[in-house]
Amino acid sequence: MPIYAYRCESCGFEKDVLQKMSDTPLTACPECRAESFAKQLTAPGFQLKGSGWYATDFKGGAKAEPAKSDNPPPCQGGTGSCACN
Repeated sequence: MPIYAYRCESCGFEKDVLQKMSDTPLTACPECRAESFAKQLTAPGFQLKGSGWYATDFKGGAKAEPAKSDNPPPCQGGTGSCACN
């Protein structure tokens, strides 16, 4: 079950509540009894570990090689075989 952060807009009281996702949101503040108790937007509290898709596909593993071009590299100051010699 997720933990939701609530805050009263009237008195500023804050509380974390363990609720099912299907439960109706709380509206009455347990401190001042006003109907202004609302869920807050917070950062998720989990960390991806192990050898799953995150570690293999997105965690900064091997980078894709750049596409090869049909154009020859630019002249290197007269060395090699370029048209400017």
